[in-house]
Amino acid sequence: MNVRWIGIAGMVGTLLRYGLGGWMERWFPQSFFPVGTWTVNMIGCFALGWFSEWAMDKTGISPAIRTAVSTGLIGSFTTFSTVSVETVQLFRQGLYGIGGLYAGTSLIGGLCLAWMGTAIAGRRRGKGSNG
Repeated sequence: MNVRWIGIAGMVGTLLRYGLGGWMERWFPQSFFPVGTWTVNMIGCFALGWFSEWAMDKTGISPAIRTAVSTGLIGSFTTFSTVSVETVQLFRQGLYGIGGLYAGTSLIGGLCLAWMGTAIAGRRRGKGSNG
């Protein structure tokens, strides 16, 4: 049963990534780096940090649902491999500064947003909120 939920959530996450990434690329067609992938990954880092912290002490959420959301939905929504390939492509085009900026902001931004997500969820948990 767990694999089925992960697969369903993974399909949803993949479609969300494709849709949001494409939408961002249409809004910023002349962007100096892959804004669609970057945006998706920043949202995903925050979401996974928040969800992981929020769900930590929620006994009403089954392990199957936790895994479906974290690994299936959010894991398929974000994509480190695409960041890696897009960075290599930028370097191969001689765009070393842009490639470095993209890789750096992806890593540092992702870490900061994951931390913010856990901090926000942890603060709410610390106040005794179930929400």
